[in-house]
Amino acid sequence: MEIIKCKICDQNSDIAFVTKILNKYDVKYYQCTACGYLFTEKPFWLEEAYKNPINLSDTGIMLRNIFFSRVASIILFFHFNRTKKFLDYAGGYGIFTRLMRDIGFDFYWHDDYTQNLLARGFEMKNDHIKYELLTAFEVFEHFENPIQEIKKMLNLSDNILFSTVTYSCKIPDIDWWYYGFDHGQHISFYSTRTFEKIASLLGLKYSNLGELHLLSRNKKINVNPILIKISVKAGLSSLLKIFMKSKTFSDHLLLKDNSVL
Repeated sequence: MEIIKCKICDQNSDIAFVTKILNKYDVKYYQCTACGYLFTEKPFWLEEAYKNPINLSDTGIMLRNIFFSRVASIILFFHFNRTKKFLDYAGGYGIFTRLMRDIGFDFYWHDDYTQNLLARGFEMKNDHIKYELLTAFEVFEHFENPIQEIKKMLNLSDNILFSTVTYSCKIPDIDWWYYGFDHGQHISFYSTRTFEKIASLLGLKYSNLGELHLLSRNKKINVNPILIKISVKAGLSSLLKIFMKSKTFSDHLLLKDNSVL
């Protein structure tokens, strides 16, 4: 009998179920008996799945970026040095980077697989700087080897603020929308127990912020996730703009001048 080891904690994993990916491939899913990490067999279908980096069924891309910009602005304003540089990792079309610069945060963009459409001119430079914080929204579920990818991020920042939909210790029903069987891009799924194990293995602190999560070398945020959600709904992120200076027009002048050179 084949023994499948967890890619996070190297403990034995049990087969969870078998289902079709991209409506054609029978794929095995495994769950770690120790940390709860749920993952697919080696994802041989990814080249086909990523013919379009942003999958067709991702109708929530705009709402998600707007919402995360509001949540992130509150967290960054109150818990980090808002005058420092930030990086949106795997930043897609640049929507989030542009939104955060419009608020006033000095955000930059990086993505190895998607074209930067909305944050042009603010790509990550190879200057080996450490960013105050790195954001990674809807990225962790795409990782084939999460520990390796997290280590790459930690080379860029000591703080990783990210989103992914977590599940309880029970394996989600087969009709759980987040599996994404139709597009085949989601291959890793986590519980909060999984992130606690990741933090322990890498010497990090883990904060569960509800919609978002934080892995940090030295910072633990003890805020009730419900309070964050209430703050967003109450419009706190809009009030923060009073204390921030939007970069919208200054970016326009900067890019306009550079385009002449």
